[in-house]
Amino acid sequence: MKEQVGFDPEKIVFVGLGLIGGSVAKAIKKTYPCIHLYATAGHRETVEAAFYDGLIENKSLLSDQEIADSDAIFLCSPVLVNVEYLSRIKPFLSPDTLITDVGSVKGDIAAEIDRLGLSDQFIGGHPMTGSENTGYSCSDPSFLENAYYLLTYQSERARRIVPFFDRFISGLGAITMTLRPDQHDMAVAAISHLPHVISASLVNLVREDNRDDLLRTIAAGGFKDITRISSSSPVMWENICLSNRKAILSMIDQYMELLSDFRSEIEDGNGEEIRARFQSAKDFRDSLPVKKRGLLPADFTIFCDLCDEPGQIATVATLLAASGISIKNIGIIHNREFEEGVLQIELYSEADYEGARTLLESHSYRLHLR
Repeated sequence: MKEQVGFDPEKIVFVGLGLIGGSVAKAIKKTYPCIHLYATAGHRETVEAAFYDGLIENKSLLSDQEIADSDAIFLCSPVLVNVEYLSRIKPFLSPDTLITDVGSVKGDIAAEIDRLGLSDQFIGGHPMTGSENTGYSCSDPSFLENAYYLLTYQSERARRIVPFFDRFISGLGAITMTLRPDQHDMAVAAISHLPHVISASLVNLVREDNRDDLLRTIAAGGFKDITRISSSSPVMWENICLSNRKAILSMIDQYMELLSDFRSEIEDGNGEEIRARFQSAKDFRDSLPVKKRGLLPADFTIFCDLCDEPGQIATVATLLAASGISIKNIGIIHNREFEEGVLQIELYSEADYEGARTLLESHSYRLHLR
């Protein structure tokens, strides 16, 4: 008999229902309302809140057997907790149940999946979206719209399921990309994990050298911008650093080498090399698809949630133009980890910023202001 592969679930169980798990569940509920959703979490109150919201169909925590009794399982707890759940649910799993996760590290879970012989029914997932806020109460289905959602697989059978799962996730408004687990972990170590390590180190540097509270008092603007991500969950980042240790250490070593070279050039007073470093960084930064907030002293930026419908950007641009508000830069943010708002609008002046804010809010757009 020919093997049947596909992904058309009637029942999905979520293990963990925080910011990301809750957002994915809400997006599925909105897009595929006929799918029956169930969930368990570290706190009973979270499950009860989701039940009373009408998101899930169970009011109490689920047993391991109840978790396994589903067409798909989304592991949405911290990465090391996700790994722990695999051996617990394996005795009850059907070979037709698809397992996926939303963790930002794949190494540990990929190894455990292989060890348990579950590679044929596992597709790793990583929605690159969210905010520095945490918990189910902060989850939002719009977080997935136009955000990158990275996928991984570890066997030939899983590879054949990927296009079907890809179509399902794309239906939520996300932009999918398929990588090898090791390729994924090195990439996110560079663009997500290392920045969090650097941010935490910089904040702690200022905390330990506070000079009679002077640094706290004047720590605004650029410092707050580049350290904002340090407000995210310490437990989550403990898990990430332990789980993606090898890739993060590699990136730290490379960064320290670059920082050491930079230090030497400053110590030697080598202005030409110093300028070249800043210039190369500026050139690459300016080449990114959407300019993010940085260290510019007058950066008037609004982040705006949009419905995933044709013409939404044009509608916003037309509203602003009709009111005489000039747009400096406008674009979609696809990598939205720890950044709220799918549309980034940069304006030229404080007057334009305040005018755009008032105008868009009067038209019921949900804004996130930095």
